[in-house]
Amino acid sequence: MNDDIIVSRLVGTRLIVETAEGIQEYDSQFLVAALFVYIVRGGGQITPEESGQMIELLEEHYHLQGAESLELLTRAMNELVDKPQLGLLLTDLVPTLSDAEKEDIALMALKVIAADGQRQVAEMEHFNQAMEAAGIAPEIVHRAFDRYFAETMPGT
Repeated sequence: MNDDIIVSRLVGTRLIVETAEGIQEYDSQFLVAALFVYIVRGGGQITPEESGQMIELLEEHYHLQGAESLELLTRAMNELVDKPQLGLLLTDLVPTLSDAEKEDIALMALKVIAADGQRQVAEMEHFNQAMEAAGIAPEIVHRAFDRYFAETMPGT
């Protein structure tokens, strides 16, 4: 199977990618799932707690059923392995998102990182790399951190 990307283009809020195998479409939901996968894989294996958190966040944010969230994550995992260059191409979708959506995505990513209760430098490095590659402004990331700490700090 040849999954090398021949051409890609942005059509509205969808990324269209053509390979020898055919044409695939990607949207912001896929972008978020792929971002989660990239970040947590930075810490090695994806823990059950991280998987559960990713599924829950996708369900809540996009109003999906559990099976749909799991299918989205599974597709993201498989496609990122089959098409390594896809990760960078997905950043083309970021300009289609509002600043509020970017902040929500960064906040959800922070929640996924914290899901297993372990502080892994590699996951935070992947988070920072993903935010930078996506062109998510530092002030947006800062607001996401502020929200995360406001939600998780005792007595707030």
